[in-house]
Amino acid sequence: MSIISIQNNLGLPKYKQIILSVEKAIDEEKLKKGDRLPSVNKVCLAFSLSRDTVLQAYDELKKRGIIYAIPGKGYYVKSVETSIKQKIFLLFDELNIFKEDIYNSFLKSIGKNVQVDIFFHHFNVPVFKKLINDSNGNYTKYIIMPTNLTGIIETIKTLPVNEVIILDQTNADLKMYPAIYQNHQKDIFEGLLKGKSRLGKYKKLILIFPGFREPLGMKTGFENFCAGHNFDYEIITQFTDHVIAIGDLYVIPNDRDLVGVIEEARNHNLKLGTDFGIISYNETPLKKVVAQGITTISTHFEAMGKILAEMVIKGKNEQIENKSSLIMRNSL
Repeated sequence: MSIISIQNNLGLPKYKQIILSVEKAIDEEKLKKGDRLPSVNKVCLAFSLSRDTVLQAYDELKKRGIIYAIPGKGYYVKSVETSIKQKIFLLFDELNIFKEDIYNSFLKSIGKNVQVDIFFHHFNVPVFKKLINDSNGNYTKYIIMPTNLTGIIETIKTLPVNEVIILDQTNADLKMYPAIYQNHQKDIFEGLLKGKSRLGKYKKLILIFPGFREPLGMKTGFENFCAGHNFDYEIITQFTDHVIAIGDLYVIPNDRDLVGVIEEARNHNLKLGTDFGIISYNETPLKKVVAQGITTISTHFEAMGKILAEMVIKGKNEQIENKSSLIMRNSL
């Protein structure tokens, strides 16, 4: 019990005094890896504390990876690295250049003394559920990219509500959680509206929308724009075997389809920006130079990572819509 120190007039919550006591004992090597901490009951009796106070302290140390619990036996030192003040669970759908921009911006902005563990569910519901279930209780924050997966809400709700942040896509079932997200329906509608002056020369707008990974709001926004502004349009699930006609404008969320459209056009000597047009989704450095410039509708991924870090650091409890813009280039 000598490792725990509690003072009534310190002006610091008693659960935090327990945490500081354990950290100090580890730093001074009074506690080593594998050592057992005083039991919850002993700390309660020694300092006239409630079980909730002691459990709150031990729970935070557990989430930071400093201690671990063995049911029925007690709490033990797991790591002597006490400088880690936050341990963050980051669940992405997949790794691509856009997610890499978010991740790098987040790491740059989150500061020191934070451990970030990144995982990927690859749009697989059982994998999504297992990753969350296995990580529940081991982190101070859970940043989750749910995409458009179904049947996952109850799994997310098993996590402490004040420790979850939703990233990239949200919905009405997740409204109780803070979020930094894209409004895909609004983004594509407003992006097309900003480019409307150049769309008039095209006969048909074609959205390539496989519908598996792409946000459904993207399709709705495209349909609303075309119907509301009297554009002939078509939605196809894949480009394979599709023939490019003069006057077609392709809106392309997936970069594999973007490559396919450009290659097919070259095979038929069609000039991009004149015979047909392209609007790609999501900005990358390569789109500045490919085919003399590809027009994009894109959110600002680096800004998303920076705002996400601010939400973690400042404990913001709000839903923030990340900005999007149309970047006009030769392909339109």
